[in-house]
Amino acid sequence: MKDMENNNKKCCCECHKTTERSLEEKKKLLNRLSRIEGQIRGIKGMVEKDAYCADILTQCAAVNAAVNAFNRDLIARHIKSCVVRDLKEGKEDVIDELADVMQRLMK
Repeated sequence: MKDMENNNKKCCCECHKTTERSLEEKKKLLNRLSRIEGQIRGIKGMVEKDAYCADILTQCAAVNAAVNAFNRDLIARHIKSCVVRDLKEGKEDVIDELADVMQRLMK
């Protein structure tokens, strides 16, 4: 029971699978997320400084575009690596998983 508790503390939801990434790939993804994080902090600062609503909304649109670009890149990488690997291993349930992920992204 203690081991399960420790594993749960290390995991987020549905972490039963992992994806190994090269250091370069991981660095690119983390850099993009850091830029998005910076954009969010900028929006927070705008709210704190009572910036004009339309200006804040413009920055929010930029964040949405950045997150969407990140998602497109990650889903392409996922298909080319994880999905292809699983299909080669006969794990056809990866198709249902991919369809579910795509539906969540398109909401």
